[in-house]
Amino acid sequence: MRPQLMLAAGALAIAGPVHALHPSPLVEAEWLNEQFGSDGLVVLDVRSAIDDGGNRATFEGARIPGSRYSSYTDAGWRENRGEVAGLMPNVANLEALIGDLGIDNDDTVVVVAGGTGPTDFGSAARIYWTFKVLGHDEVTILNGGFAGWEAQGFDIASGTPDAHEAADFEGSLQAHLLATTDEVEAARQAGETLVDARPPGFFTGETQSPATRAPGTIPDSLNLPHDDALVVRDGAYYLEPERLNANIDALGLDRQAPTVAFCNTGHWAASGWFQLSELGGLENATMYDGSMAEWTQDDARPMQLADRDIVSVGELVD
Repeated sequence: MRPQLMLAAGALAIAGPVHALHPSPLVEAEWLNEQFGSDGLVVLDVRSAIDDGGNRATFEGARIPGSRYSSYTDAGWRENRGEVAGLMPNVANLEALIGDLGIDNDDTVVVVAGGTGPTDFGSAARIYWTFKVLGHDEVTILNGGFAGWEAQGFDIASGTPDAHEAADFEGSLQAHLLATTDEVEAARQAGETLVDARPPGFFTGETQSPATRAPGTIPDSLNLPHDDALVVRDGAYYLEPERLNANIDALGLDRQAPTVAFCNTGHWAASGWFQLSELGGLENATMYDGSMAEWTQDDARPMQLADRDIVSVGELVD
């Protein structure tokens, strides 16, 4: 342990002039450890029950010193509208959520998931994407999450954290990062690249999510599973950029072409978008927030399964 860095329940020390840290999209624990004391640094712990990542009690039992907690599943980062689960809330609601965490537009946010599984990584990716959609570029993900931080022996705090003051956060919607159903259909008709980030069983139609009305995928999509570039080391899950880029090359993706990532409800798709856009160098990648949950609401929408020709949603539902 490093006692000079131990903050049992307090906030990160503030030192030096205000400046942006401009981190890479994915940072390692060593980088974060070196940033303690930087003005405007906010470590945002988003652990939830996904992949047994934890909850507020887990956070209070053991956390990165100075970090703040906001449950990915329970705090309001996503919402259900009609029959579609997991959509992005409106900008005003997200501004209030982020501001209540004491985050303002000058802060650099480090998103920390549990590090306990590939779906858990998607929690960090989805919140990263949300900040980006709101026009906040000073955001990064801690590779390995809290489990990786702990496994590498960095300092741990516990107990009830100190309160923080609310801040004013203003979002500016970046619509080019958020694909609508009509835009996805137009992209399909234009022959643009659609990337299904789900595991292969969902892509082929052998497995169906309860959030969707029918199995299968959007016709002519390619499959880049969200978990293929994640590896386990000492019980923590890490994303390996080299492995990811090899997968992108093997799939033959054009890094300059317009590309849409999707999944069932926009969770694995966020991981897919993050991997494609932020690490894989795809310059024109967006995410279909509603994904297959929204696509399959219309009986006329086309679907593709591995063992059948293209059919409509209605044919599969019937």
